[in-house]
Amino acid sequence: MKHAGPHALDRLEPLLAQLRALDGIAEKTRGIFYASRVAFLHFHQDGTDLFCDLRPGPGAAFQRLPASDPQQRQRVLAAATAFARGRTP
Repeated sequence: MKHAGPHALDRLEPLLAQLRALDGIAEKTRGIFYASRVAFLHFHQDGTDLFCDLRPGPGAAFQRLPASDPQQRQRVLAAATAFARGRTP
């Protein structure tokens, strides 16, 4: 599974815009987000399927979440929002 390329990130652009609006999270490179200078969230693609690797808290391992359809992307946004608000999703 490879990191999401430009075309895959284009498909995720509405979600990326929502992630950019979260306090405490910074997009260092398109589709790669950091929280307190620690990698927090990034995307992968496997064929046409998209996935998000999200670190749910300090020192935690990345968790892979599907991100191919709108419902899955809402779950990614909810998890990222919970983290940004100081809660573990």
